[in-house]
Amino acid sequence: MDALAQFGFGANGWGKLLLAGASVTLAVTLASLAIGALLGSVVAAAKLSTRLSLRVAGDLYTTVFRGVPELLVIYLFYFGGSSVLTSLGRLFGAEGFLGIPTFLAGALAVGIISAAYQAEVFRGAFQAIPRGQIEAARAVGMGPFLLFRRVIVPQVFRLALPGLGNVWQLSLKDSALISVTGLAELMRTAQVGAGSTHDYFGFYIAGAVLYLAMTAVSNRVFDAAETRAGRGLRRTATPA
Repeated sequence: MDALAQFGFGANGWGKLLLAGASVTLAVTLASLAIGALLGSVVAAAKLSTRLSLRVAGDLYTTVFRGVPELLVIYLFYFGGSSVLTSLGRLFGAEGFLGIPTFLAGALAVGIISAAYQAEVFRGAFQAIPRGQIEAARAVGMGPFLLFRRVIVPQVFRLALPGLGNVWQLSLKDSALISVTGLAELMRTAQVGAGSTHDYFGFYIAGAVLYLAMTAVSNRVFDAAETRAGRGLRRTATPA
């Protein structure tokens, strides 16, 4: 079978399966980024807290999940979580192995890792907000909620965008590790195709091309978002 037929969209082609795997990869990455944003915001707030116990807990979280290998976290969530779920099921009379859905396990594992990095991005973005803006908002009578919604959130979002773009790329690559759970994302689909046809070079090159395509598109999206978020900001001309 020639390469055009093998990677095409015909009856025996792998094109549709590879694109389906790429769509699963994007879905896992989006889900993990959302999970990471929610949890990362909480961790960032803990690290910025005036309470020592919260700061220690936040530091512990980011240290652990940035220091432990990503694959180990995925194993812990999928295989360890399935073992716990099976044990709990037996307490209620269930029989056999109860596994955590692969998509859910993968999104949670990558999301928890992503949260450790997003927490640092949010913390740095908050600390980069000029203190005068917050003081001015308080001076005109803004309450804590209005201050958070009208001043802090827009500023943090704008300042965090470059860092969030890097976290997205990291999560996109980490999603390949979920293939160990059997989820038919891009890496797993490429592995199955390579094993079925023994064309390892061709399928892994095809997978690399699709990863690079997703990376290139997402870079353009984040660049456009940064440009849009920066509109209206006064740029100081640098002297020649």
